[in-house]
Amino acid sequence: MTQGERRTPARRTVLGAAGAAAVLGASTALPTGTAHADEARGDSRGHGHGYRSLPVPTVIAHRGASGYRPEHTLGSYRHALDLGAHVIEQDLVPTRDGHLVCRHENDITGTTDVADHPEFASRKTTKSVDGTSYTGWFTEDFTLAELKTLRAKERIPGTRQENTLYDGRWTIPTFEEVLRWAEEEGRRRGRDVWLHVETKHPTYFRSLGLGLEERLAKLLRRYGRHRANSPVFLQSFEPSSIQRLAKLVDSPGVVLLSAASSRPWDFVQAGDPRTVADLVTPEGLRWIASYAQGIGPTLDLVIPKDAAGRLGTPTTLVRDAHAEGLLLHPYTHRNENSFLPADFRRGTDPTAYGDAFGALKRYLETGIDGIFSDNPDTALLAAADLTAARG
Repeated sequence: MTQGERRTPARRTVLGAAGAAAVLGASTALPTGTAHADEARGDSRGHGHGYRSLPVPTVIAHRGASGYRPEHTLGSYRHALDLGAHVIEQDLVPTRDGHLVCRHENDITGTTDVADHPEFASRKTTKSVDGTSYTGWFTEDFTLAELKTLRAKERIPGTRQENTLYDGRWTIPTFEEVLRWAEEEGRRRGRDVWLHVETKHPTYFRSLGLGLEERLAKLLRRYGRHRANSPVFLQSFEPSSIQRLAKLVDSPGVVLLSAASSRPWDFVQAGDPRTVADLVTPEGLRWIASYAQGIGPTLDLVIPKDAAGRLGTPTTLVRDAHAEGLLLHPYTHRNENSFLPADFRRGTDPTAYGDAFGALKRYLETGIDGIFSDNPDTALLAAADLTAARG
């Protein structure tokens, strides 16, 4: 299947998102926190504001609608809302002058046109970030004013060639701009715009005098998103970042979990021998629940793959996390063959869409509370299928 042929399933999922919204309550005509809205959402846990009032499964737009627009742009965030996503994700890194901006990494080589700016050629350098060497341009070497002269572009153009149509349309947004945008969109759409905000490489940035948590907490308080029922999740791969945030604000925290054999970077720096495998035991989950409200595991921790890359038998992680009162927001669903389990790939083109609905069905049936998706319309339809099947 060629890139052009991908337009048919993509358009089908976009058109179908309206139907999913009707089932899941993503319609912008319904305000949150009312009995009518809760009823329309389907499987909603609790009433009123707060994360327990979100639809289950919750669809989190991963870096916005990054399957269709360059990631972490206002265009990507807005498109995700238009598709009906329940929550929009931001990743935060700092500028040299201490502003928080939305980029998945501080290395902006692949997501901006910085290489086309001769005035910044001397900024290219090699750095070690969390033990890995990178060569490129980094946000912490630019002021906000300098970053604003750059334009965002598609991160994986070989896979998402159609997204390159939007290269250069948007700048790098600051998190404060996103907070203002969320307020405006919330008023226009008549509902809260939920955000899922990640602190990236917090130990690394603290070592540079650019601590993320205090800056983030200050903005959350300024825009009224610092309370336990505020429409925001705070997430990090470093547990100590969530612990630090829990002392600054009451917003719900989520500990992100990578491969079972990996160690959070703050653990490495502190000499803590625990791995992610230790954190997903009942004892580890109980420790996380002492300061956080959820976990964001890689999907492989929910359903591992065999040697051939096919989905195997689900682990007990969902049951064990729920036993500690933790919600689960695993990552990341994408439609393309190259990102799907082997048993759900279709054809030989890695950039073509595979059986994304089949894979989503397997993941959602485990009882996870939500899922990060680059293609939120597809995830919404799969969630609607699950809600309908449950009757």
